[in-house]
Amino acid sequence: MKKLLLAATALALTAGMGTAQAIRMGTEGAYPPYNFINEAGEVAGFERELGDELCRRAELECTWVKNDWDSIIPNLVSSNYDTIMAAMSINEERKAVIGFTQDYLPPAPSSYVALQDGVDLEGGVIAVQTGTVQASHIAETGATMLEFPNIDQVFAAVRNGEADAGFGDHEVMRPFVEESNDLVFVGEQVNLDEGIGVGVRQSDTELREKLDTAITAMKEDGSLNALIKKHFGDDAQTYE
Repeated sequence: MKKLLLAATALALTAGMGTAQAIRMGTEGAYPPYNFINEAGEVAGFERELGDELCRRAELECTWVKNDWDSIIPNLVSSNYDTIMAAMSINEERKAVIGFTQDYLPPAPSSYVALQDGVDLEGGVIAVQTGTVQASHIAETGATMLEFPNIDQVFAAVRNGEADAGFGDHEVMRPFVEESNDLVFVGEQVNLDEGIGVGVRQSDTELREKLDTAITAMKEDGSLNALIKKHFGDDAQTYE
């Protein structure tokens, strides 16, 4: 009888271990420090560390999927993965197509970079990454917009004279400018979004609620602020 009870207990534990919801986390893997591919060929960066912790707290079994930015929303909707954690700004246009958790990064500014000050930001040629809030903003100005699949090509367009300036997320632009000997910030910063959140399919309300609960807990215990400072520096905007 004792052996039967032990066997039953072991079976119950094994079954319990197998009930964790399997979730595929979609990311671009080309937008440091938010997300990038490290030397081992694995997804790394702020969102990898945050996403793993959210999955741990929500008791989800998560794996990471790399996807190009220009098809990242369609492939979520098509169920090729279950979330987007790719520095995706929350805005009304995207909320018409997918759902979002609460923000895990506060609204952040966007900035212009150029080879020199004094370039024409209102009527010149501005390079942006396609499908971003920055691209939507430039499309509404008098500037000529050049769109590129990734941020590296935006910087290349500025350096080779194809564009007068590049426009993008300030925290992505900042390390490129600081490490370069030719790029400078120009003009004024612009605020464009409602913060950055986890994208989910609109029908996945239970998953969104689990992730929301985990994000709230990390905000309340200070661990989210600590993670933001770790990846973006002590001067980064955090939650009060």
